[in-house]
Amino acid sequence: MNDIVYAGKHTVTYRVPRHEHDTWELIYCTGQGGELQFDDFTLPYEVGTVVVIPPHTPHANVSQIGFTNIYVNLTNATLNFHRPAVVQDDGNRSLLSVFSGVFFQYYGNAEQRETLLAAYGNLLAAYLLAYRKASSLSKIAQEIEGHIVRHYADPGYALDDYLKSLPYNYDYLRKLFQKELGMTPLQFLTDKRLQTAASMLRSEYNDGNVTEVARQCGFREPLYFSRMFKKKYGVSPSHYYAAKRAAAPQDAPSPDPDRMKIMLDENE
Repeated sequence: MNDIVYAGKHTVTYRVPRHEHDTWELIYCTGQGGELQFDDFTLPYEVGTVVVIPPHTPHANVSQIGFTNIYVNLTNATLNFHRPAVVQDDGNRSLLSVFSGVFFQYYGNAEQRETLLAAYGNLLAAYLLAYRKASSLSKIAQEIEGHIVRHYADPGYALDDYLKSLPYNYDYLRKLFQKELGMTPLQFLTDKRLQTAASMLRSEYNDGNVTEVARQCGFREPLYFSRMFKKKYGVSPSHYYAAKRAAAPQDAPSPDPDRMKIMLDENE
């Protein structure tokens, strides 16, 4: 879990064109600051903060004064972020130490790289979850989010029944949750299930049994699961699994083609 598949740095940069990844992208701002531009909002960041960007989230990075950063890409992540967010580092710059360690080891000794990056990936995810600004959410939104995360894998989970059991108006809860997390409780539940399914299909331990993946992620009907998966990821679960298996593993780190394109765009 929390597999580090790429790490890099930006020297002084003013603009990274719109792009997206099928991995999680974690960006630690080491100098100046700027803003991430998404489809429906912008997210400012500054030195000492980490921007967490879920997979398949189109974004651009811009700065009037020029930023520097360390960026890391993760797969099979245990991160519980359903929309981009900013996480503040602590006074000892613990997160910076982790990001710096990841960058060093990614390009370090090949014999120890795999073991150390595995440890760093889990440590990085643990820090981000611990330092997440949960206080930015209201207590009731946090409660609903937590309840969904604990029960999403249960095909019999009755979200509406749970919401109606709370001492608040049902429509008020839906609107509050959507305002604070960017989606309704039902959308949040479906997205959590689909993200988990995609992670399972990427796993080397999965045999591509779509029906079983659907069941383990809380979907009663495999056909409904396949339809929703294709809507989110653009391909069916079976094609998604096959594409991941067809990708040849690399013995040594290689540049992310999206990053190479970005670097070329910046130098034009």
